[in-house]
Amino acid sequence: MNAPLFRDRARYWRSPLLPGADMVTAEYRDHTFAPHWHDAYAVPVIEAGAEAYTYRGERQVAETGTVPVINPGEIHTGSRAIETGWRYRVTYVPVDFIQSLANELAGRTQPMPWFPVQAIRDPDLARRVLLAHRLLEAEDDPLAAETALVDALSTLIARHAQQQPESVRLAADSPRIATMKARLATDLTEPISLTALAQEVGLSTFHAARLFTRETGLAPHAWRNQLRLQRALAPLRAGVPVTEVAAASGFTDQSHFTRHFRRMFGVPPGRWQAS
Repeated sequence: MNAPLFRDRARYWRSPLLPGADMVTAEYRDHTFAPHWHDAYAVPVIEAGAEAYTYRGERQVAETGTVPVINPGEIHTGSRAIETGWRYRVTYVPVDFIQSLANELAGRTQPMPWFPVQAIRDPDLARRVLLAHRLLEAEDDPLAAETALVDALSTLIARHAQQQPESVRLAADSPRIATMKARLATDLTEPISLTALAQEVGLSTFHAARLFTRETGLAPHAWRNQLRLQRALAPLRAGVPVTEVAAASGFTDQSHFTRHFRRMFGVPPGRWQAS
């Protein structure tokens, strides 16, 4: 008998037991996630099927029972790896929560935890992460849910955290990248030309675009749209109408905002807000 095909559907939700975190319970088959990043650690567990994703320039596959962690700020994609698609649960854990837990485990201040590029194949860890997510979603027993959450994340850190790899960059690149990022982020509603951006750092348009894309993994306009989407989450969560959020975020219209939002989060902004 052929395995049933998954549908494209997702539920985003939050728990008071992990302030500032977003959680998602989802399944996908036809949806493809555009290159994007998260401000938090993405800690998924694949419940069924398999997901393919590009991460740090390599194609990865996360099959059932794996934990494909994505580190904060890292560009990645997502799509089905097999015909049926995949079903997973994800917790977007704030950086300060993981950092604090790592410090407590070691008994002293630790470097920012960094997790492997490849999907983590640790059945016991997957079971712990899955249990924590299910208990948080059920909301039946806060004590059991919070205990399972700390157990799952501390196990992840203790077994699989490693030191963040050094980025290979020219000495003059970092200040220029910082300057361009600051210019792009100052006013998200302001139109900015590549010429104006390049002039900020004393480069030609060609070299400015090439440098920015090489260092961040995204072209300047794509990076700016990702920032717009990240900053749109707070007003959406506060109940601000989607049309107002789209305009305040610098998108030309609601359909433009909705198209980009769905490519990153897998659902339209209205549905994300409602959930």
